Amino acid sequence: MNNDVIILDGSSLTRAQVAAIAYDGRRVALDPAQLARVQQTADFLADKVSCGEPIYGVTTGFGSNADKLLGAHRARDELPGGNPEQRDGTLMEELQHNLVVTHAVCVGEPFAPSVVRAMLAIRVNTLMRGHSGIRASTLQALAELLNRDVIPVIPQKGSVGASGDLAPLSHLAIVLLGGGEAFVGGERLPGAQALARAGLAPLRLSFKEGLALNNGTTQMLATAALALHRLEYLLEVADLAAAMTLDAFAGRTGALKPEVHALRPHPGQVQSAANLRRLLAGSTLADIPYHLVPRFRTWLASSWSHPQDQAARFDLSWDYVPPAQRHGKESFYARFLPFKGGKKHQPQDAYCLRCAPQVHGAVRDAWSQACRVIDIELNAVTDNPLIFPQMENAVVIEDQVVSAGHFHGMPLALAMSYLKAAIPVLASIAERRLNKLVDPANNDGLPAFLIGNEDATDSGFMIVQYTAAALVNDLATRAHPASVYSIPTSANAEDHVSMGANEARHVLDMTEDLSDVLALEIYTAAQALEYRQDMLNAARRLADRGDLAAFAAKVQGAPAQGQAEYAQFRDEVAALMQALREAGEFRAGDAVRKAFARVREVVGFMQRDRAMDAEVQRVCALVRSGALLR
Repeated sequence: MNNDVIILDGSSLTRAQVAAIAYDGRRVALDPAQLARVQQTADFLADKVSCGEPIYGVTTGFGSNADKLLGAHRARDELPGGNPEQRDGTLMEELQHNLVVTHAVCVGEPFAPSVVRAMLAIRVNTLMRGHSGIRASTLQALAELLNRDVIPVIPQKGSVGASGDLAPLSHLAIVLLGGGEAFVGGERLPGAQALARAGLAPLRLSFKEGLALNNGTTQMLATAALALHRLEYLLEVADLAAAMTLDAFAGRTGALKPEVHALRPHPGQVQSAANLRRLLAGSTLADIPYHLVPRFRTWLASSWSHPQDQAARFDLSWDYVPPAQRHGKESFYARFLPFKGGKKHQPQDAYCLRCAPQVHGAVRDAWSQACRVIDIELNAVTDNPLIFPQMENAVVIEDQVVSAGHFHGMPLALAMSYLKAAIPVLASIAERRLNKLVDPANNDGLPAFLIGNEDATDSGFMIVQYTAAALVNDLATRAHPASVYSIPTSANAEDHVSMGANEARHVLDMTEDLSDVLALEIYTAAQALEYRQDMLNAARRLADRGDLAAFAAKVQGAPAQGQAEYAQFRDEVAALMQALREAGEFRAGDAVRKAFARVREVVGFMQRDRAMDAEVQRVCALVRSGALLR
C-alpha cells in the first residue's frame, strides 16, 4: 500500500485524490483542527439531548416514523417481572444501531474494493465538515477501516438515491458494529472477524451516528467520481483511436484547423480538434494527394518481380483517366494526376472522421458538466438533519438542528443521465470508424476486412466489427435515464427519489464497454495503418527503381503501346513516379506511431487468419491499463 497520506478536512477532496485512494491504496489522515470541530458538534448534540430537546433521528424515529418520540425506557420494562427481552444500552443507542442493521439489505454482487475504498474516503470527508453530530472517535474508526484495508462487502443494488444511499451505506457502517462482512487481504470474513484481524474493536453508536453514517450520497458519488476518472482517460483514447484511423485512411485534416473551430467554439470541440492535430503532427499520410494512394489488389505470384517485394501481402493498382474523360475537369487535372487509386476525388471525409471533434467534443462537454457537479458534491454535507452549533439568534432547537434535503441525489443523477446518453455516442462513432476500415466499399482502397485473402479462406477483421456493434447496442439499451423514474419509499414520506445510485453505477459499468469498443477500433486501425503504410511505401520503392514499364503495369485502363494517347500516358506515369519519389517515406503522426508500437508489442500484423480471442483480450487489457497513453 502506498505510504503517501491524503489529508481529509471536509473541504478540499478532489476527484484525483479519490482515484488515488481507490486504485493506488493511498492512506488518509484527518485534519486535527477540523476533527476538533467535529467533536464540538457531537458535544453540542449531546448537551441538547440531555436537556430533553426533541431532535429528528435522535429522539424521534426516522422517515414515516418521525412523529414517534422515544420514551424514557422500553415499553416492556413495565411488565411484571421485568422486560423478557433485555437489551444493552439506551433507546437512543438502540435507535442508531437498529437503523444500520435493518437498512443493510442490498442484493447483487459486491462492489469492487476500489469503489468501497472511494466510498469510505468520501463518507469520512463529508462527516469532517462537522455538521453531522458524529463523534471524532467514531469518525477515526471509519478512517481506520480504510487505512487498514478492511473493505466492507457492499452488494451493488438497493439504493434509490434518497434519503441518500441508505442501504449500501448501512452495509458500510455495519462492519463498524461487528456485523456484516468485509474483505481483509482478499479474504471474505464476518464483520467481527474482519475487525479483529485488523486490530479494531466494534463500536456502540451514539446520538445520530447511525444516521450520520448511512444518510448521504456516498455510493452514487463514489461510482460517479470513479466513472469520471475513467472517462477522462477514455476521451483521450477516443481521440487517439480517431487519429490512428484517420492516418490509416490517409485522411484530410482541414476540418481540424483551429480557425474552423473558432467559429463554433464549444470548449470540448475545440479541445478535441487540438488534440487530434497534436496526435497527427508529423504524419505524411494525412492530406497526401489523391493520385499517390494505390488501392489493394489481391497478391498473385506474378505481382512482383523484385525479391524485396515478392514477400508483400498485396498487389497495387490505379485506374487511368484518359484525356477523353477529363473535359470540364481541366482545372482539377492541372492539380492532380489522372490516376484513381484508393482515395476518392472528394474534398471531405465521412462524418465519423470529419465530425470527430464535434462528437468527441460534445462528450467532453458532458463530462465537464458532470465534473462540476461531482466536484461540489465531494466536499458537501449530504446527511440529515444538519447541525449548526454556532447559529446566531437561535430560539428553538429547530434553528440549530435543521431538517433539509441534501441527501437527495438528483444533482448527481441528472449529471449521470447526461453521461449515460453521451457514452454510447462516443462508442457509436468509434464503431462506425471501425466498420469503415473493414468495408471494401468505403475503406479507400484497403483490402476487404483488412486481410489479403489470396486463397479465399480468410475472414480477417470481419467479426471484430460484429463485437463492437454488439457492445454499442448494449450501451445504447442502457442509456435510458434512471433519474426520470422515481418510485416513492418509506410509506410515501420519501415520495420523490433520484435513483442516482443506479444511474452512477450504470455509468461506471458502461465505461468498461466503451473501453473495449475503443480497443477494438485501435486493434483494427493498427492493421489498416500497417497496410496503408506498406502499400504506399511499396509504391514509392517501385517508383524509386525507375522501371516505368513495371510501374505502368500497375495501372488499369491504360492505352496500348502504339495508340495515340500512349505517349501522354507514359509522361503522366513518369510524373506519378516522380511524385512518389519526392514524397519520401510514408508514416503516421509521431504520437500515432508510438501508440501503434505499443499495440504491436502485444499483437502482430495478421497476414493470414488466426485465432483472435487472446489478441482481443490483450488489446482490451492494454487500453484498460492506461499503458497505451503512457
